[in-house]
Amino acid sequence: MTRPIVGIIGNMNLINNEYPVHAGGTMNSAAVAQVAGCMPLLIPSDPRFVSVEELLDACHGFLLTGGRPNVHPSEYGEEETEAHGAFDRCRDAITLPLVRACVERGQPFLGICRGFQEVNVALGGTLHPEIRDLPGRMNHRMPPEGTIEEKFALRHRVRFTEGGVFARLFGTAEVMTNSLHGQGIKQPGKRVVIDGWAEDGTPEALFVEGAAGFTLAVQWHPEWNAATDPVSRPLFQALGDAARCWAASRTVGLGRALRA
Repeated sequence: MTRPIVGIIGNMNLINNEYPVHAGGTMNSAAVAQVAGCMPLLIPSDPRFVSVEELLDACHGFLLTGGRPNVHPSEYGEEETEAHGAFDRCRDAITLPLVRACVERGQPFLGICRGFQEVNVALGGTLHPEIRDLPGRMNHRMPPEGTIEEKFALRHRVRFTEGGVFARLFGTAEVMTNSLHGQGIKQPGKRVVIDGWAEDGTPEALFVEGAAGFTLAVQWHPEWNAATDPVSRPLFQALGDAARCWAASRTVGLGRALRA
């Protein structure tokens, strides 16, 4: 049986600070292939090369990955400052309309870290440029030193709404997660439901209210150890199930069109 295709949003990067590439972490592909049971397809997130319409037609679901560049503040009505960091305007041009289109069509996506923030901005929300500068907030950024295992280690609890979407998915109202982000949600977008919070009140999990499809997003990085982590695995399994449902519905629709 052909696996559904999950498009993985790629990030612009420079090899040796001079050779431009579109890159995606191997752990994202592993999570999609080995846990979601789908075929990972890395997307060059640049409107010069792909269109949202083509991506919607080519893929059955999407993984909105993390990335070092941030969503440009002009996308949520604010001026650029040094605190906002680096940007990837080409990725903005693809992912923000892609999120809106997926919500409208019911096509599934899972947002991670920057992808979590993209979902909020795409639906009219805003972001804090630096969470650690807010009173009472912890430093959510990736530790600057240590091994990759230490950088992705579990660092804080996330509590979910009792009986909510994430609590039902995980079978518990509280989990431990890693933390590798600087920015965070300030004002939720229209229909964005915050369903999980860190201990300091930082939003960590969301879904889109009333959306026909799978629209979950998290601020942490579940792609790390996705096959064995009890929090990561259900997220990617749910994404895979949603992509299979979307693929099946397209097949049924095509069959009806051919018989008409």
